Amino acid sequence: MTTRLSLGIGALVLSAALAGCGGSPGTTTSSAPPPASSAAPTSAAASPSSASASAMAAAEMKVASSSAGQIVVDSKGMSLYFFTKDVKDSGKSACVDACLTAWPIFTTTSDAPTVEGVTGTVGTITSPDGKKHVTLNGMPLYYYAKDKAPGDVTGQGVGSVWYLVSPTGEMVKGAAASGY
Repeated sequence: MTTRLSLGIGALVLSAALAGCGGSPGTTTSSAPPPASSAAPTSAAASPSSASASAMAAAEMKVASSSAGQIVVDSKGMSLYFFTKDVKDSGKSACVDACLTAWPIFTTTSDAPTVEGVTGTVGTITSPDGKKHVTLNGMPLYYYAKDKAPGDVTGQGVGSVWYLVSPTGEMVKGAAASGY
C-alpha cells in the first residue's frame, strides 16, 4: 500500500522532478571494471516487503532482458537507472528533493549487495537520510516511479539524463522502450 501511495505521489510531482533533473550530462562511466565478488546473501531494503528466507537467498541485483537489451534489475525484476548528473565516485547523489520522488534510490542493508550476472563494481554510499544507496561502478542507482511492473523501462532516456544500466555498469543509451 505504501509503495502504491509513493508511486501515486511520484506521478503527481513528476513534472517538477523532471524540471529539477534536466540539463546537461555529467560524468558517465566509460570502462568496464573487474567483476565484483558476491557477498553473503542479504535481504534487499529497496522493497519494504519481505525479509523471508527465500528473499534472503535471492540476489539483490541481477540481469534481465528488456526492449533496450540486457539491463540490471533488482531482485523483483524492477529496472534500475543511472542519472547523468551524478559524478562517478563522488560519494553522493545529484538527485535531491522532488527528484527523489520520481527517482527513488535503490537501497540495501548490506555493505556488499549480492549480485547475479552483474559484472560491474558494486558498492554503497550513504544517502542524506542515512540509508545505504547502492552504486554500480561508482554511480548511484535509482528506480523510476512510473515503472509499475517488472520489465518496465519507461524511464529510459527521460530528460536525456536518465538511462538504464548494463550488467557491466555502463549507461544504456539505446532507444527507449517501444511505445515510449
